[in-house]
Formats: sequence, C-alpha cells, structure tokens
Amino acid sequence: MLKNSSLIVCCMLVIAAVLCSLAQADTPDPVHVFIMAGQSNMQGKARVEIGHAGVSGAIGSLRYLVNTDPAHYGQLVNSNGTWATRSDVWINYNTGSIEAPITVRGNLTAGYGDVGNITSSDPRLGPELGFGYVMGDLFSGQVLLIKEAWGGKSLAVDFRPPSSGGTTGPYYTQILNDVQNVLNDLSTYFPGYQGQGHKLEGFAWHQGWNDRVTQAYNDEYEYNLANLIRDLRKDLNVPNLPFVLASTGMSGWGETNSRALSLMAAQAAVADPAKYPEFAGNVGFVETRDFWRDASVSPANQGYHWNQNAETLYLIGQGMGESMAALVPEPATCLLILGGAVGLCRRRRRGQ
Repeated sequence: MLKNSSLIVCCMLVIAAVLCSLAQADTPDPVHVFIMAGQSNMQGKARVEIGHAGVSGAIGSLRYLVNTDPAHYGQLVNSNGTWATRSDVWINYNTGSIEAPITVRGNLTAGYGDVGNITSSDPRLGPELGFGYVMGDLFSGQVLLIKEAWGGKSLAVDFRPPSSGGTTGPYYTQILNDVQNVLNDLSTYFPGYQGQGHKLEGFAWHQGWNDRVTQAYNDEYEYNLANLIRDLRKDLNVPNLPFVLASTGMSGWGETNSRALSLMAAQAAVADPAKYPEFAGNVGFVETRDFWRDASVSPANQGYHWNQNAETLYLIGQGMGESMAALVPEPATCLLILGGAVGLCRRRRRGQ
C-alpha cells in the first residue's frame, strides 16, 4: 500500500510539473526593462573598429578583442566577422539634446555609443553592449534597454532630483518622459512585441565627471545621488527598483586628484548598506578603476573618456550587468497542488 501511495505521489508531481511548464509556455514573460543613464561615458566613446594610433583592428578596439580573445569576446561577431545582433535584447537610445534629440533603436549590437552612430564607418560603444549581453543571458524572455545619455551633464544641475531642492534638472524630467513614451508604445517602436506587457527591472547609472570638476557639485554629490535613487523610484512607481552605480574611475588606481577621489567615495558610500540601510540588497556598486587601460594601449589619449578603450567600456557594462543580476528578483515560480501532491517549477534562465 505504501509503495502504491509513493508511486501515485510521484506521478502527481510529474503531472504538476508538466502542467506548470505548459502554463508558462502559454504565458510569455513580460519584457524585462532596464534603464541606463548618465553623461558622455554612458553614451560611450569607445571605438569598435579603430584602435591605437588610428589603425583598424589595433589594440584598444573591439575588433582587436574579438580577434585576440575569442573565448571571451567571440560571441560578439558572426562566423563571417560581422557584428552579431541579439533579437532577444532590444535597445532604445535617446541622446543629442532636449531641443534636438537623437533616437536610435533596434536589436542590440556593437555601435550604440556616442550619438548612436551604428551605421557609420567608425561606430562607438558604451556600457550597453556588455550590460545587454549579461541581461540577455539572464532572462528567458525579451529584454529592453532604455538608454538615456547626454554629454557634459551634471547631477547637481542637469539631472538634479526634486528632493534635492532648487530647480529639478531638465534631464531628470527627460528620462521620465522618454521612458513613459517608450513603454506606452512598445508595439510601434518594436514590431516584435507581442503584447506580453513589461516589467521595469532595474536602473544603471554611470556619470560624474561634470560634478567632480566643480567643488560645490562634488560636495553635494552623495546627497544628490541618494535622492536620485529615491525620487526615480517614486516617479517610476517601483519602490525598490534595483540600482547599480558604476564609479567614475578614470585614471585607474593611480588617480590622485582629491575631487575625483572624494566623488568616487561618495558613489561608493551610497551603495554602503551600513550607511544607507534602505539601499541594502537593492543598490549595487561597480568599482571601475580595475578597467582603466593606459593610452599606450588605447585609441586615444583622452582620460576623461576612458581613452576610448573598448575593453574598458565593455567591462564596465558587464560589471554593471553582473551587479544587477545579483539584485533583480528570481524569475517567478509556479505552485500546483494536486490531490495533496505539490509540484514546483521555475522558469529557468539561460545557461541553467
């Protein structure tokens, strides 16, 4: 009798798992939405094709990485050497200016940096490529990156959050407007959208140069950054929206400028759960100084733009993605109870 009972329970568990899988197959995941925002280094000045000394394919370019380290970067190209696209990761990139906006969108590939010059002979990249690959591998459903980046913008003025007082930054408001416009019209912007809805999953922030060069802006950076997180969560109506902050680590570990060091300390402080218990488990921090590459192995001697080094910007994005993956909730589970037997199944992320 006991043996028969065990067999019945086992069968019911199998049936529960099958039914759960079928139910999930009929109900696609909502589109997993991530916002990426900041100034010129979130735009991304890194070179896709041109490397050191202006030579195509030389060190410092993305082409150099895929040619010399295919184990880590080979997935970025097709078998014929053209840049791969990910149909499971969409991107909508707003840049230019409020008065003269530039918007590009499509499937994620190399080239969504700078001013969105994906079709130019000298495309650029920012953190979106590394971040998008991590998020695309993480979720089984569609991922959308909404990238909001404008060069030369400060948190103290341009992105100023309402809770910091004074005039709310116009680019803070622009982020909210752009996100709402995209999410309200997904089927127009992305024909592959199947009406499955969307879920705002996280916010990635890489910014700081224009605050670190002005002492007054630098002094209030930590205060403004904490307010930015609180206010965006409120205005986006996602109370515990995960945030990942990438430090302004240009010049690497050799940096000695006091304002640069204090600004990086302010960025790290906001992600410190001992100082901000409200951000424990929902704000991550990426130390970017490890990703600094010298001008001698880069396309340019332009420290404030990471020397335009593709490896640097890809690793920043990848690091932000890995930090975000630790913060976003696990994919949903389903629970079926059949005659006393409990069947559990979970949508599996890619690679599991």
